[in-house]
Amino acid sequence: MAADVTPGARPSPNIWHHPATYEIENRAVDPDGALGAAMLAVDDWAGRTVLDVGCGTGFHLPWFAETAASVVGVEPHADLVALARRRARRLPNVTVHQGAAQSLPLPDVSVDVVHARWAYFFGPGCEPGLAELDRVVRRGGTAYVIDNDPTRSTFGAWFRRGYPEVDPAAVERFWSTRGWTRVPVDLRWSFSSRADLEAVVGIEFTPAVADEVLAEHAGTEVDYAVNLWWRRF
Repeated sequence: MAADVTPGARPSPNIWHHPATYEIENRAVDPDGALGAAMLAVDDWAGRTVLDVGCGTGFHLPWFAETAASVVGVEPHADLVALARRRARRLPNVTVHQGAAQSLPLPDVSVDVVHARWAYFFGPGCEPGLAELDRVVRRGGTAYVIDNDPTRSTFGAWFRRGYPEVDPAAVERFWSTRGWTRVPVDLRWSFSSRADLEAVVGIEFTPAVADEVLAEHAGTEVDYAVNLWWRRF
């Protein structure tokens, strides 16, 4: 998928190259709404300004727009920006900008709630992006970063196999020493067909790892653990 990309963006190995398959994955993740409930237990964005960093095709923008006063999506990949704008074209309180997490195209102290879900900029090494959150989030605002928990669940075991370079202890130290709080959340993938599950596994892992985990796992459901990291500003 060729497109203009904002300089400095960390390449995404899945959605940048396979947006249609990633759409299937988005629809399959957390059908029970556990993650949204965990976020709302920390803070509510009703009537406030929400920023979705690394919004991709804008899958979550309509959900925030249901109650937020305004929603801003920022995405570095131009083709995905176009798809996100198309998705939000009938939502008057949503705008989408092309940009990177470490250089957000937003004014100072202009947002109340930040959402970054599986955005590859975040994690150890993302200090410039966190500095941008310090700049754009209003006093009393909240930021959420959602990432995989490789220490538990079926998907966590797959993730450890596919990304052995990720050190969960180092990731936890990174966030906790910067004042973020971890909320473990148990989700599930629920696909309408085995073919959909296989397609999504195929964009998340190398062919060798994908073949291994699919051979070990039957059906169309996968238990999936994530960490919801949050911080008040």
